[in-house]
Amino acid sequence: MAQPSSGAAAFAAPTSTPPSRISRSKVLLMAFAVAAIVANLYYVQPLLPDLSADLGGSADMVGLSVTVTQLGYAAGLILLVPLGDLLANRGLVVSMLSAGSVALAATALAPNPVALLISLAVVGLSSAAINVLIQLAATLAGDHERGRVVGTLMTGLLLGVLLARTVSGAVGDMAGWRAVYALGAVLIAVLALALRPGLPALTARGGTSYPRLLASIVAIVRRERFLRRRMAFGFVGFAAFQLLWTALPFLLAAEPYSYSSTTIGLFGLIGAAGVVCAQVAGRLLDRGLTHPATGVLTLSLAVAWATAFSGRTQLVLLVAGIILLDIGVQGIHVLNQTRIYVFEPAIRSRVTTAYMTSYFLGGAFGGGLAVFLVPRTGWTGVCVAGGVLATAAALLWLADRGVAEPATAPPAPQLGES
Repeated sequence: MAQPSSGAAAFAAPTSTPPSRISRSKVLLMAFAVAAIVANLYYVQPLLPDLSADLGGSADMVGLSVTVTQLGYAAGLILLVPLGDLLANRGLVVSMLSAGSVALAATALAPNPVALLISLAVVGLSSAAINVLIQLAATLAGDHERGRVVGTLMTGLLLGVLLARTVSGAVGDMAGWRAVYALGAVLIAVLALALRPGLPALTARGGTSYPRLLASIVAIVRRERFLRRRMAFGFVGFAAFQLLWTALPFLLAAEPYSYSSTTIGLFGLIGAAGVVCAQVAGRLLDRGLTHPATGVLTLSLAVAWATAFSGRTQLVLLVAGIILLDIGVQGIHVLNQTRIYVFEPAIRSRVTTAYMTSYFLGGAFGGGLAVFLVPRTGWTGVCVAGGVLATAAALLWLADRGVAEPATAPPAPQLGES
């Protein structure tokens, strides 16, 4: 289509909004799919005692199910998500969901702890379809709506994380732990069937081998300073998040709180603040307010840790600190995820892999830091470390104006059948 002349553009109504390139129904379907897929990663946590009793494994052996699922997801980020730059995205998503459904069914039928761990590793691997879906949605969306679309899918993701443990525990109490995974297998199978006709497919590109595709991720990171900055933001933000949530149970279980495990688990519902922030952050980006919004969110990290420090003996301040941290971390993450999709569509899957790998490593660093600090320095040391991470985020933000975004991406490839 021919572009309007500069004179015609001058008379265009400034308030006109370009038509949406992706329907609301498709966005909602993808958001629901993201919620259902991410829930697979968290079903196991409240079921650990039941798994141990039923399968006869030691607590340590069954406890590995959480780690194995997360490691499987990390492997999917590195090994499968980049295929979105090589294969038709819709076919890739459907294939990963089909494998996930089979793995969930195998989990429900697992006869022993070893079989359980193997099937859960595949569940984690297939759950990397989340990131293929988010990248696909961002590519299909127009520039004027990308923040809103990604924000909607991130809202689905956060709701999935938030509700997975509650749903898993309730179904496990009523029908046993195997029913949780059986229902999960059915849900993912239905989603695979729904997404097959419901998603447009970006045409497969080809043109390179799989080993070269993976090797090119390093080259992209080396070349793109803007991407490295987003990776650093993601690393610091998720490190702060995992630092807090790994150390928090130790604080709540001790004096003066002395809460039970059930009560401590309810603190996870505070994460609803991050769900609300995901939509708001996406809309701020669409309005061109990315840098100031990132500054406010970064400030909230610093205030969160100062408030949480006072919250070691005052519950209201502790809850306020948790809310502020969730808002800051999730808001920055949504802005980051949306901004990395300014890269040309041909490399967006590899950009997603680079960013999410850095994000995941930040979480591992924060969790490990909490485990190291809690027995040695207590809550005080945790909050000081959190303050250092918030300071690092602030320094990144101050220097961010000098990092130009890549040139606006060319139009998305033609949609076609996979």
